[in-house]
Amino acid sequence: MKEGKRDEAEQVKLRTAELKAEEKTLSDKAAQIEETLNAKLISLPNAPHISVPKGRNEADNVVVAEYGSKPNLPAGALPHWDLCAKYDLVDFELGNKITGAGFPVYKGKGARLQRALINFFLNEAATAGYVEIQPPLMVNEASGLGTGQLPDKEGQMYAIPLDGFYMIPTAEVPITNIYRGSIVSQEQFPIKHVGYSECFRREAGSYGKDVRGLNRLHEFSKVEIVVIEHPDRSYDMLEEMKKHVGGLLDKLGLPYHILKLCGGDISFTSAMTFDFEVWSAAQQKWLEVSSVSNFETFQANRMKLRFKDSEGKMRLAHTLNGSALALPRIVAALLENNQTESGIVMPECLRPYLGFDIIK
Repeated sequence: MKEGKRDEAEQVKLRTAELKAEEKTLSDKAAQIEETLNAKLISLPNAPHISVPKGRNEADNVVVAEYGSKPNLPAGALPHWDLCAKYDLVDFELGNKITGAGFPVYKGKGARLQRALINFFLNEAATAGYVEIQPPLMVNEASGLGTGQLPDKEGQMYAIPLDGFYMIPTAEVPITNIYRGSIVSQEQFPIKHVGYSECFRREAGSYGKDVRGLNRLHEFSKVEIVVIEHPDRSYDMLEEMKKHVGGLLDKLGLPYHILKLCGGDISFTSAMTFDFEVWSAAQQKWLEVSSVSNFETFQANRMKLRFKDSEGKMRLAHTLNGSALALPRIVAALLENNQTESGIVMPECLRPYLGFDIIK
């Protein structure tokens, strides 16, 4: 303009406006591409550890250890749902009336047994160095994405669309998300937490005899252990967590075995998982009561959970968790395995919490 080249200046101004419009179009397109890319990335499962057995489903899981002896029950032994009715411990029909199937009502000594198990599990974890957390029972979408429940298990979670919340399927979700977006210190490892919560699962597609009684519920109590660990030590921690869960089952006097899950049965988020199953004497079957898993960097990457190593380099932490323990099938096995002609005998470790030795 100063040089009197008005026409040229107007052309440059016009081109500038065109570039701004083009920039906005490209920016919007880039945002769409990034959204599509992220949607594809979060749908990718974790890569199993190299030692995970090959296989397609639970039939290919490997039993790595078995402990305890299966009890010999008296003649006329009952499954736990009949024992619950006989001793008025759990009312399934009342739960169905109040809410629906899969929401039982615990009564009398049945309710006290629930409370005793929760306190026993929490105290045992505290003795093992786990810091107790009482988490919220609802989480937002970012928390579900962080630990991998979303988008993988969206259909199995109870959603509250009006508020954008989800009922938690396990205390792992809120406890692990405490560290979402955090940079922790190396000196903090291992970060060990334990939390009791109610757990909510739609269990869509479940049917038949496996859902009877306490075998599969929509709401149940569980104590969860969660660990944030240095990548070099996470598999040692996995073994420590396995010993902790096994120790609980030993004290309860329940026969159990440990399965190493194959690649086809391992969860979306896990790099390695061990399942604990207890023997249900009246049902003559194994019941899963715990999964202990190492997720390596899978969850940490989604949550941006990092630490600085000794060289000052930023790295992703490893996350692990385990059920210690889930109550419904523990209760089922305790009732069935300990029934006698005079009543159901309670394990020694629970008696200080219960205030009684036998249900009769």
